[in-house]
Amino acid sequence: MLIRIVRMTFHEEKVAAFLENFEIHKKSIRNFPGCHHLELWQDENKKNIFMTYSHWESEEHLNQYRDSELFNNVWTFTKTLFSEKPQAFSSKKLQKVEK
Repeated sequence: MLIRIVRMTFHEEKVAAFLENFEIHKKSIRNFPGCHHLELWQDENKKNIFMTYSHWESEEHLNQYRDSELFNNVWTFTKTLFSEKPQAFSSKKLQKVEK
């Protein structure tokens, strides 16, 4: 399982456009083959910073999404809204600590 976090900083006046576009595409992204989980997070203090948190079956599945028409449509629009370069992290879970 691959965990992917993408941190995006938007121009404040573009946040609504991002949220609208995410709302339109979120189910298609979540139902893309190999995607097992999708969340959208917002920074607690800087309301124009968002992160997507997703679980992918493998890096190959993530790359298939990144090569897809869906990703191309979403990302082409989204990147026009950025005020800073986005940051992406791919990780794997090593441990889950229980109570």
